[in-house]
Formats: sequence, structure tokens, C-alpha cells
Amino acid sequence: MRLIALTIVSISLASAAPCITANPSCTEWVSLGKASARSLIYRTYSLETRNEAITRALVVVHGAGRDADNYFRNTLAAAFLAGALDNTVVIAPRMASAAANCHDTLAPNEISWNCNTWRSGGPAVSNPDVTSFDFLDEVLRKVARKEIFPNLKLIVVTGHSAGGQVLNRYEMGNQVHDKLGVPISYVVANPSSYAWPDSTRPTDAAYSVQSHAPGYIPEISANAPSFRNFGGARDCTTYDQWPYGMKDRTGYTAKQTDDQLKTQLVSRPTTYLLGELDVLPLGGFDGSCSAMAQGPTRLARGEAFGKFVNEKLGAHHVVKIVPECGHNARCMFTSEDALPLLFPK
Repeated sequence: MRLIALTIVSISLASAAPCITANPSCTEWVSLGKASARSLIYRTYSLETRNEAITRALVVVHGAGRDADNYFRNTLAAAFLAGALDNTVVIAPRMASAAANCHDTLAPNEISWNCNTWRSGGPAVSNPDVTSFDFLDEVLRKVARKEIFPNLKLIVVTGHSAGGQVLNRYEMGNQVHDKLGVPISYVVANPSSYAWPDSTRPTDAAYSVQSHAPGYIPEISANAPSFRNFGGARDCTTYDQWPYGMKDRTGYTAKQTDDQLKTQLVSRPTTYLLGELDVLPLGGFDGSCSAMAQGPTRLARGEAFGKFVNEKLGAHHVVKIVPECGHNARCMFTSEDALPLLFPK
């Protein structure tokens, strides 16, 4: 009996220790769609083993490099600084792709997502019956199971750069937000573009002078409007098409109405986490006319979008600017400003 008791204690202690290495030992598979299709996640604790110590979940979506391992490391660093490793399950899904210009090495039955539209809820190339947002839905459903994490109190979903693009569209579009029995909040960090809710676009009056490219100071009249109809629509015909606007939506959000997306956008707790120095065209900056219509820099675009949803749509979203951070996920996530948002009490 003593041997059995010691074995049970040993198993319990082993399961209580967070897995903090970005290698296969800290991964597991999430099944999706038909047959044996699956996608990979990095996680600090198993999503299949009961754990009463977990009170919080943090799901982080990687950037354009699809480097979930690096984002797992970044959020592990943040969790350590926040003193949250013991009570938080940190999860980094991998949107792997071997299509078009993406050349990820895939495991057997691993889903190959579209090289670009995984950022906006597009269907997988290898398994068109599932979308990238279905993957995130399934991760959240697994996390919210009371039989696994009975004391889970909240879920935070975040993403940086291309992952921030995912979060902006996923926040307004996902269909699990009110169905899991656990509150969810969203932290959208430094995306290159947003899904704009109507056909207007920001003027220079919608964002701070500091958010312009270095060396450029625009002249802004005192009564200049912050938003107006986009004057370049004739030459930039895609500016209002999904994922930059609401028109011609495809994938996960295609079956929802514009009004439904706007209502969900406004009602869900969201923070736009923006780097004070993210004003240079670096790190996969989107310089297309559709993105430039939203502002000259990532900082400007985030300020403008937050201002629009709050002032025009009546949201209560937070715009948090992180001092001395540019387009760098580790700087953003480990900052003193970000820790209370990623690991709220």
C-alpha cells in the first residue's frame, strides 16, 4: 500500500510541474475535422490531465513565421516574471503550412493551413472542412472543460504581429465566447492591419503625432475629422474587402452578418497592446494600399482602430502603449504594462 501511495504522490507532483521547454516533450496534438487530422500545440500542462491548481489560461498565437516554439518561450518568460507558472496553463498553437510560399515540415496527418489566410479564419489547404479559427475554438473548448481544469477562472487569448491580426478577427468572429462558461478576454498586439467595421478610414487626426514615421509631422487643423470616407477607394479597390474590411468575407466569418460581427467586436473585453516604437516598416509590415488606408504605421493603425470602436461604436476597449518597445513580441509580452493584462488576478 505504501508503494502505491508513493507512486500516486509522485505522479501528482510530476503533473504539477510546468513543462517549460520548447521541444516535443511540451507538445500535444489537437484533433480537428475528419479522420485523423490534427494540429500541434505547445503547452505548460497537459490538456488531458486533471489539474486543480490551474486558475488561468493564456493562449498565444504566433506571428507570420509560424514559430509557435518561440512564442511559447516568450510567454513562458512573461509567466515567470508574473509569478504565474504554477497556476496558468500557457498554450501556443502552431498554424503550420506547407502551401504556396510556406515550407513547414509537417508530421503525419498534420493539417497544412493556407500560407496567408490562417490569419483571418481561412480553411486549411489539406482539410478544407476546417478553418484556423476552428482550431482556436477547439483549443478553448479543451481548456474550458471542468473535468480537466475545475478551478479555471478566466482565459486570455493574445497574439502579436500576424498573431495580432488573427486576434482582431477572431475576437469579433468566434462563436465560443459565450458558450464555454469561462470569461475570455483578448489582447491584440501590434498587428499590421485590422478588419475595419465600415467603409470610413482614419485621418491624421485619429492618431498621435508620435505614431507617424520618424521625421514626419503632419499639419492637422483643430476641427479636422478623425474618420472620413476613404479618398483612395478608386485606386485601391480592395481596401474594404476581408480581411481589411467586411466585404466578401470567406472562411469562418462568412456566415455571419456585418451587424453580428460589429456587436461581438464591441461587446467583448479587448486591449490593443501597441509598441511605442513600432513606427518602422519592419517585421513583415503590410505596406499594401489596403493596410496603408488604416494608417502609416502599426502604432497609428492601432490607435485609430481603438479610437474608432470606442468613439463610433460605443465599445470600452483599452488602448495600452508599451514604452520603449518596437515590433518585438518578447519586449511587449514581458513589459510591466503587459503582465497584468496577460495574467490578470
